[in-house]
Amino acid sequence: MAAVGRGKTRVSNGERSAYFARREAAKVLGSVLQGDARRQAVGSIKSLIYRPCIRNKKATFALVCQTLKHLPIIKDVLDAATILNAKWKAVSLVGDAEKFLMHHKDALQTALARLLVKKKVKTPQDLVDLYRIPEISKPRYVRVNTLKMDVDSALLELGQQNMVKKDNMVPDLLILPPSTDLHNHPLVTNGSVFMQGKASSMVAAALDPKPGWEVLDACSAPGNKTVHLAALMRGKGKIIACELNKERVIRLKETIKLSGASNIEVLHGDFLNCNPNDPSFSKVRAILLDPSCSGSGTASVRLDHLLPSHAAGHAADVTDTERLNKLAAFQRKVLMHALCFPAVERVVYSTCSIHQIENEDVVKSVLPLAASYGFQLVTPFPQWQRRGLPLFKGFQHLLRTDPVEDGEGFFIALFTKRDDKNHSKKQATCRNNSKSLTRDGCTSRFRSGKKRIVINVAHTKLFLMWLHAKQSRRKRDNFNTGDY
Repeated sequence: MAAVGRGKTRVSNGERSAYFARREAAKVLGSVLQGDARRQAVGSIKSLIYRPCIRNKKATFALVCQTLKHLPIIKDVLDAATILNAKWKAVSLVGDAEKFLMHHKDALQTALARLLVKKKVKTPQDLVDLYRIPEISKPRYVRVNTLKMDVDSALLELGQQNMVKKDNMVPDLLILPPSTDLHNHPLVTNGSVFMQGKASSMVAAALDPKPGWEVLDACSAPGNKTVHLAALMRGKGKIIACELNKERVIRLKETIKLSGASNIEVLHGDFLNCNPNDPSFSKVRAILLDPSCSGSGTASVRLDHLLPSHAAGHAADVTDTERLNKLAAFQRKVLMHALCFPAVERVVYSTCSIHQIENEDVVKSVLPLAASYGFQLVTPFPQWQRRGLPLFKGFQHLLRTDPVEDGEGFFIALFTKRDDKNHSKKQATCRNNSKSLTRDGCTSRFRSGKKRIVINVAHTKLFLMWLHAKQSRRKRDNFNTGDY
């Protein structure tokens, strides 16, 4: 840097870029580490880095990953140096933190030297090797956003620098080598292609919405599946994208803007508060339901193996029985709610979990309700080999992907409504009769998870006559025996 006028310094473009990358990486790391500590992540590491507001994605990604990889060493050095107090642990300004650390450079170097002796290694590189986390390698998948570009054009452009081939199952999906770096590729930055895994891309394709339909995406952020729906619908019709979390709504809107989709309406609110009998949902024909889950099937994809909770041996918290039970209860509730919408013909329930309690158990628990509304399980992607666990009749319709063999562990269940006019009329009558008994328009026996007796109105008079006769007979018997 050279001094210029009024004592200020001129910063080179490279230095400025590096400074902003450090700032962006610090913000991402703050969100990731806070979410990991609370077990309430705003988004995955990748989704936070790939936001449009992150300008230098490649440098930011590298800084975040390298910091997380070496976080145990960094923590050990800082603890040994004893230079942090409550004030500096709360520092969020990159510049101030860097100045502070440089001021204590000697203490940090001394602490590092002591750590090398303690771990019985000679060099910092030996220490890094000792703490090293195994790398996870899998093919790079990208989904072509057909709202902006056709698949063949994307294939040609990406093929200029990479080995690319089409996926044999999802028509708008391309496969590249594992090491392919597309963070700053023009097709990614302008929204022509999305870096999205195969299993994730299968979810919207399984719903198979038609152009002109109205579709509800019940838990839509960060929005990759939402904009995939828009592409499948060729930008026609309407998608209602529902999201409860305020920060995730911002991420959702960024994804929609990047995709160029113009038929998506963002609804900031709780899907469970959406009344199925509200006129605004009267034309919804399909629902995509990808609710909160343990994320156990995408731990490697999300880079969760880099998080402190995983490195410290707390990854088992994901399979904690209490947490999974709460998740499964919520998943059952939202799936039951999705089945209540009168005009809906197709419902996809998906998770990125490998756990039976979030997958087959949830589907099995709603099958009686689904059947009462005329829904049945059907098979998405019949050519796919891996199916659900054999726990009930119809398990072969469920789809699973394996986190090791397929890179991601997803679960997909597709419900479609039978074409039965008499059944449809019966269900419409049931909904109308029960509307006044429920908050959300679903049959009263499923409200709050408690069963209630629903008496058919047509038989009410006969029941009252029978009850009156029984009570009269009991009074007469009591009078004759003197028991009154």
